Amino acid sequence: MSTACTLTFDLPDGTVTEVAVTTLLNGGYAGRSQDDVADHVRELAELGVPAPSVTPSLYPVSPYLAQQTSAVAAPHAKTSGEAEWALVVTEEDVLLTVACDHTDRALEVHGVAWSKNAAPDVLGRKAWRLSDVSNRIDELELTAWADGVEIQRGTLAELLTPQYWVDRLRELGLLKPGTVLLSGTIPMHHGVEQFASKWRVELRDPATGDIIDCGYEVTRLPEPIG
Repeated sequence: MSTACTLTFDLPDGTVTEVAVTTLLNGGYAGRSQDDVADHVRELAELGVPAPSVTPSLYPVSPYLAQQTSAVAAPHAKTSGEAEWALVVTEEDVLLTVACDHTDRALEVHGVAWSKNAAPDVLGRKAWRLSDVSNRIDELELTAWADGVEIQRGTLAELLTPQYWVDRLRELGLLKPGTVLLSGTIPMHHGVEQFASKWRVELRDPATGDIIDCGYEVTRLPEPIG
């Protein structure tokens, strides 16, 4: 039985592309600056998450967790998102879109890979062809809001490039239609509350003013019985 789900993306030229996700990967600790990586490790350490043995890291995630949704159901209050971009490999192209990696922070202290499989990766409904923005990748802006309060802001210059991950996927034999990879995140602002009921992430191209966003509400599951 397949666990793939199908995502649909609107492209700037008015065409629509569908992708059946067969491989979903989450990059981690993927900042180009080691200072930013260290900041993120410290952020997670405050939540009890041990430092990784290798950076950048790459976590396989169940493909059905790649979703375009407006609601994420959580079993408790200690879950939160992360502003990221995502690569989507199609039959014809490689696309770039926005994403929010929602993560179970209570489970994360026991294993990052487990926590990534406990909540969905929410992707935008629009995308750009990577080739159309590759010459200005570092200028693209990534911003996140939690309950309407800005919690992250930066540019793609802070993260390993999409081309780095394209090359890495090729090395792994995973640069094929149906592969989706999330970039890893930028540092959160200090002193902000990440355990929010609403998340929104925006990827903006300042050269054109074009914006891709995703947003969702976090709802609580009923308490278990038994």
